[in-house]
Amino acid sequence: MAKKGNRIQVILECTEHKASGVPGTSRYITTKNKKNTPDRLEIKKFNPILKKVTVHKEIK
Repeated sequence: MAKKGNRIQVILECTEHKASGVPGTSRYITTKNKKNTPDRLEIKKFNPILKKVTVHKEIK
């Protein structure tokens, strides 16, 4: 049986990486409860290419 509920899978992408001009992207996959957080997520995560913690935003 499939799981029921409001939890959906989202992709987080680094915001600072695009502006830096360095090739590649830093992306993370996570889940969120759409009922509790209808707006887009912004979480600080580690960017292995830039080797520092940066803000990652949810993309479509």
